[in-house]
Amino acid sequence: MKYIVILGDGMADEPLEALDGMTPLARAKTPCMDALASMGTMGLVKTVPDSMKPGSDVANLSVLGYDPQANYSGRAPLEALSVGVEMKETDVVMRCNIVTVTEEESFDQKIILDHSSGEISTQDADVLMDAVREAFNSEQFQFYTGTSYREITVWNHGEVVQLSQPHDHLGQKIGPYLPAQPALRNMMEKSFEILNNHPLNLKRAAEGKNKANCLWFWGAGTKPAVEPYREKFGVKGAMISAVDLLKGIAVGARMQVVEVPGATGGLETDYEGKARAGVKALLEDGCDFVYIHVEAPDEMGHQGSIEKKIQAIESIDSKVVQTVKDLMDASGEDYRMLLTPDHPTPIRCRTHTSDPVPFILYDSTAQQRKNARYSEKEAAATGIYEPQGFRLMERLLHK
Repeated sequence: MKYIVILGDGMADEPLEALDGMTPLARAKTPCMDALASMGTMGLVKTVPDSMKPGSDVANLSVLGYDPQANYSGRAPLEALSVGVEMKETDVVMRCNIVTVTEEESFDQKIILDHSSGEISTQDADVLMDAVREAFNSEQFQFYTGTSYREITVWNHGEVVQLSQPHDHLGQKIGPYLPAQPALRNMMEKSFEILNNHPLNLKRAAEGKNKANCLWFWGAGTKPAVEPYREKFGVKGAMISAVDLLKGIAVGARMQVVEVPGATGGLETDYEGKARAGVKALLEDGCDFVYIHVEAPDEMGHQGSIEKKIQAIESIDSKVVQTVKDLMDASGEDYRMLLTPDHPTPIRCRTHTSDPVPFILYDSTAQQRKNARYSEKEAAATGIYEPQGFRLMERLLHK
């Protein structure tokens, strides 16, 4: 038996007036997901404990089968693992987005326009991070380039201070959300002076792109300790994702990290390439379990784009879920598949919420026959509810 998770990041949402009271998932054309819902088990799962913030870190740990209340030490340390950052027990690690803020006002009056600087390329981000490193690297702080806008800062003998997520405050003045810690706030303010008129940003502005003109610290935590996946669940696992967070979790869990050329965290990622890589890991590389993570619905939710979020969901259905199912069916290998978001990213607020999400659990050897449509509403109507998200992995693996 092979085991598959297809994770549509932020795919769940809320009913929207613009969609006649439907969610993007309910409006999207998803014939393959609907077929799986009809042949499998559908319900709701609570992936984020009420005591924790609804981040992709907490939610994906939960879906992977780790109790986040016992295993979570912060988001940034997990991402740091993916880019090879060595951490000491005394280090505090932070995510360091390169964001877009308005230019004319005093610093604390600036408005955050884009948490991703137009999904800046990693190549461009690295050029800007070179300028950041020249200005700020020291014995106390070190800066590392991640993927796209997702950079890493290591604070030697630092503090796990309260920091705000930039995607929670889009369109708002940044003053109330700046760090209280003086060194961090000072670096954020100086970073604007360094980056706003950097030649690369002047070029980006001339091309109609968002400037990547300010650092934003968040997600502070300490060195993680995640139990190896094979020891915990008895399966050899592989991770397929374009984002550092998921790759970092996989490194910590000693799962195989599969790189897919052309895979990004955006709308134009190579969906089918991810699907084929996942099946290859199962059928050719000796893996028992694969986790295929697709970031696009989450990013479109942060952008507040209904149309693009629907497009992302439809691409997951036709290019990921359908491809995986077709290839696995053709192989003759028995398999069980879990399809779920990690958390909602509602268009209404353009950030994450803790609401339960709809899941499908499908077994190729035990198909049911009913009519179902994969959506938040129909999942709720089944009455099936898992209040502890990390238990869902036990169901998938027959544990």
